[in-house]
Amino acid sequence: MLHRIYAVILRHAYLHRRSPARIMEVFFWPVMDLLVWGYITAYLQEMALSDAVLFLIGAMILWDVLYRSQQAISLSMTEEFWVRNFINLFISPLSIPEFISALCLVGFIKSVVTTVVLAFLALVLYQFDLLQVGLGLLPFYGNLLLFGWAVGLFTMGIILRYGRAAEALIWGMPFLLQPLSAVFYPVKVLPEWLQAVAFGLPSTYVFQGMRQVLNGGGINWGQMELALWLNLVYMVLGGIFFGLMLRSVRIKGYLARQNLQ
Repeated sequence: MLHRIYAVILRHAYLHRRSPARIMEVFFWPVMDLLVWGYITAYLQEMALSDAVLFLIGAMILWDVLYRSQQAISLSMTEEFWVRNFINLFISPLSIPEFISALCLVGFIKSVVTTVVLAFLALVLYQFDLLQVGLGLLPFYGNLLLFGWAVGLFTMGIILRYGRAAEALIWGMPFLLQPLSAVFYPVKVLPEWLQAVAFGLPSTYVFQGMRQVLNGGGINWGQMELALWLNLVYMVLGGIFFGLMLRSVRIKGYLARQNLQ
């Protein structure tokens, strides 16, 4: 099993090595986001606003973790359809769980590399030290990775079911969740009915916890545990949903025709 997972990871390594565009995608957009939010933060600080505006930089860096992990599953799997390679993968002994596990590891590697680069640039350009979060960075990071993978499974399940017309969800789904996750502001600014939805997302507890730590408070381990349990539920539901959609398109013959509706 492990050698098949390694083979998929190696395939993506070769793709990135031979594709400057793919390498740029890992760094270009996150760095551009950091520059925009960083200079906005610098401007707000010049206006003598609270140091709380530094939360924007931390939120942006952590948000990219969720985004990268979601993209690792949704975009990588969709690329296999674009190049008509999905059927070829499963002619081999590679199983769906092994394939998804490999994509999750690819997403983890990408997110770690991107986070290190962004954290370094934030420290050099804006004197923002992400490591000041301390040990809280590990549960924050882990919960965002898990939630990104769960969102990726749901996204890919929808694309399998509704075809290429739904591919916009690859980029749109994370940004649909962004305002509900209270990435750049506390949950209390949302309408009351939306607050209930927000607290049903594990990402909300991560960003709330990040602001609490940067504001001098401690880590709310109870909330981190709750986020973990929510993530496990979403991962299970995402896996079941993806499996059902894959079974459906197999029965209808969409995979065999390399044509998703």
